[in-house]
Amino acid sequence: MIIKPRIKGFICTTAHPAGCAANVTNAAASIAPLPNGPSNALVVGASAGYGLASRIIAAFGSDAGTLGISLEKPPTERRTATAGWYNNVAFEASARERGLYAETLDGDAFADEMKSRAIDEIRRSMGQIDLLVYSLAAPLRQHPRTGEVHRSVIKPLGETLRAKTLNQDRGVVHEVDITPASEAETAATVAVMGGEDWEYWIDALLDANVLAPGFKTVAYTYIGSQISWPIYWHGTLGKAKEDLQRAADTIHERLGATGGEARIAVLKAIVSQASSAIPTIPLYTALLFRVMKDAAAHEDCTAHIDRLFRTALYADGSRQLDETGRFRLDDRELADEIQAEVGRRWAAVNTENVTELGDTVGIREDFLKLFGFGIEGVDYDADVDHTLGRAAST
Repeated sequence: MIIKPRIKGFICTTAHPAGCAANVTNAAASIAPLPNGPSNALVVGASAGYGLASRIIAAFGSDAGTLGISLEKPPTERRTATAGWYNNVAFEASARERGLYAETLDGDAFADEMKSRAIDEIRRSMGQIDLLVYSLAAPLRQHPRTGEVHRSVIKPLGETLRAKTLNQDRGVVHEVDITPASEAETAATVAVMGGEDWEYWIDALLDANVLAPGFKTVAYTYIGSQISWPIYWHGTLGKAKEDLQRAADTIHERLGATGGEARIAVLKAIVSQASSAIPTIPLYTALLFRVMKDAAAHEDCTAHIDRLFRTALYADGSRQLDETGRFRLDDRELADEIQAEVGRRWAAVNTENVTELGDTVGIREDFLKLFGFGIEGVDYDADVDHTLGRAAST
């Protein structure tokens, strides 16, 4: 099959196996040794973005065995797999080539059944884990105890919000009106994106006695700047993030007796399928990336998580935490000089000058790379086998 990108709105319905493989192997080759890193890591939400970057750094920086949890679609005779499927194939092949344990379980990470499957696999192949990365992004959650399906919404609270945003397909800067969330919608968003499932994972792992002494767990979040706060931090997503902090505090207290810890890491803006769907964020990210690149302050996804592991999660000596005990890796994004320039451009940006003020080309390239397209050295006119499966671990 000759595979080209097919884009509909903020998703790409095709993925390129060779491109995804090149993405993973290039990232793996960039990782320097990580002293005192994890030995065995569980990554919930492992197939893309920050979760995949965490798995790559644990494995290729620390020679850690890794178990990933993801929900991806395999290929069919006529359709490609999802990009995350090909990412998992490539990661497992690269890790096993290095002699590392690597396995991925596909299914609903919210389900009790998946937690049981993961525990069985840890017992069988790893014994215990000393790191859990919680990097799950999902639009809905079937609650494992009630069976109710909760669907998240990205909405403001209280009153209708008029927000400036970017239509990435047409390159048009325009405004949209977003109606406020109801109490039920807010509660559903908290149920999907809050901290309860993270707690359920820790409860299950503790009860199974598969956590090593000194176990660490980290969940990823985003706060953003004042520009994005009306739709993000001050909206339904912010309520979910507040609940994530509640869970972190609860888990941290539980792990304290065994020398463990639970932290939230506040990360920088990236290009992802999820971020592309949030009003304001695509335009803000385009401006931010141009400013950060001009200031030599930009990091890609892998470099950003590499800094988290080295300077915070596995740092020697003291670590800088904010007043709520979070790692703040968004420090470069929120630097005063960066935000001042982004704010100036935000006030001036329109359809005519967005390509000048913002990194629209880079945003587009990053978006295509999520699906394995636009990778140097990959022949996109070649006929490739899209029906890649995943071999069993040895």
